[in-house]
Amino acid sequence: MPKRSDDGLAGLLDAVEAAPPVAAVDVFERRLGEQVGAERVSFLLTDFAGQALVRLTHPGAGGPGTERAEQVSLDDETLPYGRTVIEQRLRVLPAPGDGRPAGAVRVLAPVTARGDAIGLLELLLPQPPGEDALALVAAAAHALAYVVTTERRHTDLYEWSRRGDPVSLAGEIQRQLLPNAFTCEAGQFTLAAWLEPASTVGGDTFDYALDADRLYVSMTDAMGHDTAAALLATLAVGSLRNGRRAGHDLGRMAGAANRALVEHHDGLGFVTGLLLSVDLVTGGVDAVDAGHPPPLLVRDGEVRAVPLEPDLPMGVLAGTGYRVQRFRLRPGDRLVLLTDGMVERSARRVDLPGLLVRHRDTHPRQLMRVLTAAVQEAAGGEPLADDATALCLDWAGPGDDRRAEAGASVTGGP
Repeated sequence: MPKRSDDGLAGLLDAVEAAPPVAAVDVFERRLGEQVGAERVSFLLTDFAGQALVRLTHPGAGGPGTERAEQVSLDDETLPYGRTVIEQRLRVLPAPGDGRPAGAVRVLAPVTARGDAIGLLELLLPQPPGEDALALVAAAAHALAYVVTTERRHTDLYEWSRRGDPVSLAGEIQRQLLPNAFTCEAGQFTLAAWLEPASTVGGDTFDYALDADRLYVSMTDAMGHDTAAALLATLAVGSLRNGRRAGHDLGRMAGAANRALVEHHDGLGFVTGLLLSVDLVTGGVDAVDAGHPPPLLVRDGEVRAVPLEPDLPMGVLAGTGYRVQRFRLRPGDRLVLLTDGMVERSARRVDLPGLLVRHRDTHPRQLMRVLTAAVQEAAGGEPLADDATALCLDWAGPGDDRRAEAGASVTGGP
């Protein structure tokens, strides 16, 4: 059969570009199905809880919530969907169900951008695809990650599909404070984070940003619950981002956030925070601890807290100064940041150091599921009393001769 001029990845992307944002994935699925001869192509999006895949669907005529999207659980990691998300590799399997022709197959391809597991592409084909078709499916799934990342700026379709239950106002505010991607893979590091919300939002946030030679990471925990905590968190995160984008050092960033919180809340609300700036060449880390639990370092099969001296939380006292302390990462180190919801109340029953040692080779993205599942189990199925938030940074080093410079021991102090 002669190849059409609009076949291939370029044809897919041209068709998407010509479609309205709300129809981009529909057009992508239809065009890819035509190119590889699939009877069905569908995109399954990871839900907000990270526990299921949701088959992308449009809201009904009555608006969001009038249709329930099909969900596929990720709890059983031995099943094809869960294995594909974990292993991040394309799988060709027998097609499910009766009445299909002999030899019919199902293809599952991870839709991932820089380690952020956005979902899966699923194709049903009447016969096993050839190598060229599989190569196109793999490339198309990778391209779809960037299509979704771009198109969700223009429509709420992806938000509708990912949400299982209605979100409170505080929850809405909290989500808008988080980065768009919870995982980032770069040459020197892999980072993943997760926030398991309490029954009433507890004001936790995390953030990160990458520039040419530094990685910035922050974790904050605002006092209180619900909208009041969300508003405190908004002021703190907004101030920290503003300082970071202005090129300020960590001490100045924390001082500005402290002044903003004191000015607008009269010392009646505070935010704990841990701010890190990682030098991507040396592995040197600048750190500010504003009354927050210290990070945990996993090194050589052992877990210990990084010895940082805490300053006051932001918002407690006008004029508070914040010390920039320093330590250094070695290639192979894992750094884990936590809020108190991961270590207090029912979460105290979790053997956190033991989990980190047992799962020291687990990808950070999967480690987030391990940690949050352990906290939920410790809560005995009851709603969490406080947000439980974690962030994992795996440090690989710069990948050149300068890597040897990153071998010094961790030290505390200013």
